[in-house]
Amino acid sequence: MTDEEVARLRAHDSNISRYRQLLKTNLSDLERRFLEQRLSEERSTVDNLAQPASIPETGHSRPV
Repeated sequence: MTDEEVARLRAHDSNISRYRQLLKTNLSDLERRFLEQRLSEERSTVDNLAQPASIPETGHSRPV
């Protein structure tokens, strides 16, 4: 994992922590839904970044 990827993961993790803290406060329904959506998006992004990139198979050529 590159330094840039680690930095991105840390930024997303920081956002997740902040959203969790905000969800513990007194919010309107609209604000709560917004934060829950952002939290879901951040978690999804972290999951995608944390998965190893798929490596294409080599040695197999397909006819054009």
